[in-house]
Amino acid sequence: MIDLYYWPTPNGKKITIALEELEVGYKVIPVNIGRGDQFKPEFLAIAPNNRMPAIVDHEPADGGAPLAVFESGAILIYLADKTNKLLPTEIRARTEVHEWLMWQMGGVGPMFGQANHFAAYAPEKLPYAIDRYINESKRLLKVLNTRLADREFVAGTYSIADIAIAPWVISARERLLKDVTDYPNVVRWLDTLTARPAFARGLAVTTDVANPGMDEEARKHLFGQR
Repeated sequence: MIDLYYWPTPNGKKITIALEELEVGYKVIPVNIGRGDQFKPEFLAIAPNNRMPAIVDHEPADGGAPLAVFESGAILIYLADKTNKLLPTEIRARTEVHEWLMWQMGGVGPMFGQANHFAAYAPEKLPYAIDRYINESKRLLKVLNTRLADREFVAGTYSIADIAIAPWVISARERLLKDVTDYPNVVRWLDTLTARPAFARGLAVTTDVANPGMDEEARKHLFGQR
């Protein structure tokens, strides 16, 4: 059984999708980031960067004590290795998956996140910042569209790389994919993924804790911490 410390953000949804695809049993433990749960000492003991998601595996492969893992990319690799699924063992194919996973972690996540922040949540609308991050997000989408021109999935076969990238693209689709003709391969890829029952189940996971939305307390916890 995996304890999943979760809130329904793109990074959180990566892990629910992976757990559903890998058929690993898990229990959702909400981390209400709009109410500061990510700063509680008991959570920091698991995730020292005060960011969710994080997991605790009560049955690690070494048979030892429960093992905590933080950072969504590290969690995906851990789960894939635990189950021997969605991450090839052959060195070239494995490296390809790692490349696209890191592309998401270092590019898509930060750039899409900043684009969303400055366009939707920043108290002052700064055209330079909005244009900077929206344009970089579109550049990344073009890279992805080109990559998918001659393959069904980003690293050849379906993998944790697809699972890492897709929730961010889905979350940005309304703003960045308005003209779907610009990214037809991305749209086809998303349609393929969302048609997978396990992917759809993971994408739909929520919590029984009310989401407060972007009120002043949420702004304080999400944007005001030092």
